[in-house]
Amino acid sequence: MANDFDNLRADTGLREEDVPVLLAALLRGSKRVERVGLSSGAVWIKRYGTERAPRWVALQRMLANLIRAPFLRPSPVLADEGMAEREIRRIAQFAAHDVPTARVIYSSGSAVVFSDAGETIDSELWAIAKRDAPAHDDMLIHCAAELGRLHAKGLCHGRPYPRDMFLKDGRVGFMDFEEEPDKVMPLETAQARDIWLLFLQVATRAKLGRATHDRAYHAWAEVAPPAAIAELRKLTGFLGAFLSTARLIGRVHMGSDLRRFIVATSYLVHAFVNYRQD
Repeated sequence: MANDFDNLRADTGLREEDVPVLLAALLRGSKRVERVGLSSGAVWIKRYGTERAPRWVALQRMLANLIRAPFLRPSPVLADEGMAEREIRRIAQFAAHDVPTARVIYSSGSAVVFSDAGETIDSELWAIAKRDAPAHDDMLIHCAAELGRLHAKGLCHGRPYPRDMFLKDGRVGFMDFEEEPDKVMPLETAQARDIWLLFLQVATRAKLGRATHDRAYHAWAEVAPPAAIAELRKLTGFLGAFLSTARLIGRVHMGSDLRRFIVATSYLVHAFVNYRQD
């Protein structure tokens, strides 16, 4: 392992004194995600296999096939090293399309070392939420627009939450590539699911309400592939049939996940009624 670091140091900028520190962290650590401070800057270690796939993943797959809802299919479950390889491969795929990502510094089996991408968009949103509502919502809209540009490049993320995004030179970068939905569903379906998942955040976090919802949707739709927009219409049409039931459940107990589902899905159903796409 030390020899590998010696070979990589010139390319990664890793200093000689940082090698034993990182080696020790890799060997002694057990956390799934761990930040390691080095003289040349912080890095992150991600270990795969520290958590097991929930039992409901198989049930989710069966349900998706039973009700013919491909957007519900979970990504393929891989062995630990396979999960690491998937993340490395997807990072390379995004980088090849000029999408900012964290850099892979080193990998060994089921552990991968990443460069520090800085503060996540989620943390920045929390920091300005109370003091600058317009800037807060502009950032949400920026995320939607950048997701649309990502889709226009023929890519999908799988879980585009603000905690898995960061800003680099004004552009939105992406990280955490454990999902690979386009392996189990058409790309346009995966892209439609991407924007629906982002809207679970936009719809309930927007400080300026409907005006921000409209701007975020149009920011995505103006650059997203027409096939993804068409798939989003199908997806929200399908989910819209469950809104009445969801609202009834909400009268008894309105949890945060249920509220996100109701607000986001209701808005997107309404958007397709009022803003029809060609």
